[in-house]
Amino acid sequence: MAPLPGPQFTVFTASYNRAHTLPRVYASLKAQTLRDFEWLIVDDGSTDGTAELVAGWAAEADFPIRYLVQDHGGKHKAANLGAREAHGELFLPLDSDDECRPEALERFAAHWAGIPESQRASFSAVTALCDDQHGEIVGSRFPRDPTDSDALEIRYRYHVTGEKWGFQTTAVRREFPFPEVDGQPNVPDAIVWNRISRSYRTRFVNEVLRTYHVDGNDSITQQSRSSAVWRAPAFALRWRVTLNEELDWFRHDPRWFVRAAANYSRFSWDQGRSFRDQGRDLTSPKARLLHAATAPLGWVLHRRDRAAAAA
Repeated sequence: MAPLPGPQFTVFTASYNRAHTLPRVYASLKAQTLRDFEWLIVDDGSTDGTAELVAGWAAEADFPIRYLVQDHGGKHKAANLGAREAHGELFLPLDSDDECRPEALERFAAHWAGIPESQRASFSAVTALCDDQHGEIVGSRFPRDPTDSDALEIRYRYHVTGEKWGFQTTAVRREFPFPEVDGQPNVPDAIVWNRISRSYRTRFVNEVLRTYHVDGNDSITQQSRSSAVWRAPAFALRWRVTLNEELDWFRHDPRWFVRAAANYSRFSWDQGRSFRDQGRDLTSPKARLLHAATAPLGWVLHRRDRAAAAA
């Protein structure tokens, strides 16, 4: 696939009322040793002065800063808009409350260039490790350095856990947009990454390039934790995709798929969908059997969600 006629990287940030944390991202980008990038911010309807803040940075920065605004519709919709509007060849999301190493873009470019030219068309991404603000690596390392694999194998065969960070080619991100679920602040990333895995490989490297801020109420992760009933459409979709598209990995982690089936029925009931309707959306006899076997657990979890919502 031919590179886009623009910078090598689009660093993409979705933001909603994050004027108090965006300076951390800006400082990280000002310090980058590789300068062939643009910063694309998609504002999800902020009301906290983000526009004025970004305008000041755009006037002084020595790299392009582009600022787009959408009606408040969620991070997944902002990501799709960002991928459509990106000018860079490589699309690198950086959350509005995180930071990265000064050499992050330079190292990503080097790892991408290190994939043999004859193989690169089969790759879409490079993914690295994260640490937290206390310097501790988040989750586990990859089995080799580098590991040429995909998100499904990394999850199911190698059981790698924890927050990771990397880019996809912009062309592939456009090919695999996030499902747009109305009324949801986010759709789980795994839906997209696992779908990409069936067509493209990733180079995974044991190098820490991003700091993921995990403590306190400023974290996007903390802010997005809410009623399970409210988030039910996105969560039900996540587990339905797991059952329909990933069951060939069952033998590597059967307990995960038992959990997936129970959560699929749980969040489907949270939405008000009947057991029969749930089954109709599953595409294989194995998925329907697992769904039926775990339905009692899903019902217990559903009732707990309803009790918590009513409290």
